[in-house]
Amino acid sequence: MKILVTILIGIMLFVSSMLTAQKQRITVHMENISTDKGTVKFALYDETNFLLQPLQSVTAKIFAGKTSIVFKEVIPGSYAIVCYHDKNDNNQMDFQSNGMPLEDYGSSNNVMSYGPPNFEAAKFRVTDKNIVLNIRF
Repeated sequence: MKILVTILIGIMLFVSSMLTAQKQRITVHMENISTDKGTVKFALYDETNFLLQPLQSVTAKIFAGKTSIVFKEVIPGSYAIVCYHDKNDNNQMDFQSNGMPLEDYGSSNNVMSYGPPNFEAAKFRVTDKNIVLNIRF
C-alpha cells in the first residue's frame, strides 16, 4: 500500500510541475533593415508546424533600420523563428517569377541558404530562462 501511495504522489507531483511549467519570453532584435518602409513579420514555430501555422506571430514597425519584438508565454521546448521584411505591407512575402524572394528574410541562428529556412538549422531551446536573439536579413 505504501508503494502505491508513493507512486500516486510522485505522479501527482510530476503532473503538477508540468501544468505549472514556467513560461518564458523570447526577445528578438533586428538591426540591419534596409529601409523603414513597411513592417517586419515574425513567426514562432515548433518542429510540427514549421512554415505552416505559427504558434505566435508578431508584426513590428521599423525605426532607423531597427526593430524588436517579444514572444510571450513560451513553454519550454525547441523552436525556430522566421521573419521577413514586408516592404509593401501586403501581408505576404513577394517573389520574382523565377521564385527568388523580392523581400529580405531571416531565421533564428542566422543560417542562410538557398531555398526556404530549415527547422534543424534554425532551432533553439527554451528552458527555464528568457531568451534574447539577434536575427539578421
